[in-house]
Amino acid sequence: MSPLAKPKLGIRMLQAFAGVAVVAVLATIGVYGYRTVISHPIARVVYAGELDRLPQAELDALTQAVLSAERPSLEGVRAAAMLVPWVRDASVRRLYPDAVEVRFTTREAVARWDDKHLVSREGVVFEAQEARALPRLRGPDGTAPRLVAEFPALSAAFAPLGRLAELRLTPRGAWEAVLDSGLTLELGRGDWKPRVEHFVAAWPRLSEDARAAKYADLRYANGFALRTATALAAPVPGKKTK
Repeated sequence: MSPLAKPKLGIRMLQAFAGVAVVAVLATIGVYGYRTVISHPIARVVYAGELDRLPQAELDALTQAVLSAERPSLEGVRAAAMLVPWVRDASVRRLYPDAVEVRFTTREAVARWDDKHLVSREGVVFEAQEARALPRLRGPDGTAPRLVAEFPALSAAFAPLGRLAELRLTPRGAWEAVLDSGLTLELGRGDWKPRVEHFVAAWPRLSEDARAAKYADLRYANGFALRTATALAAPVPGKKTK
């Protein structure tokens, strides 16, 4: 080994030892700092993120729950935050010395499910109140994503006749639609598109009495049946589909 190599090796070893010492010191400081932070009780709760839809009363209740808990964990605070109406996700972190920050991501409601629940864009049914007029979806448990996915196409298909106010999926997988005019339409199972297109195209050519119908059965291969409140309209002949 060259005489010049020994000092270089020694220098590298000293640098390595120095590096280990620095890491150890930093680790000690880190542990001590963390313990110092968590030793402080939580005196403040700070909220961030998407807050517009979150009820203030629910945030106040969450604040009170966090402040009254004995040394709550961050996981516990997050679990409580996830119970706030409209919340899709929440992240929690400590703010030195005595605060905790909760950052929210909220859901976007696209429809009503029942009197207490809404449906998000992702097809999640959640409990919350909404003042806006929203369409209504109805179906068996677990079918909300399918209804959300189908709604835009059906809404566009019926647009010439009015707004789609309600979409239903029966336990047997048949589609039913209700327009804001009060007209209820039975679409049946399978591909509803050709039947709806035929009906929408024929609607302007129907008589005024026929267009006063409150019920339309589209489950026919070559036609549809109309029924008014007084059952004056007669069925249009054709083979009925399931």
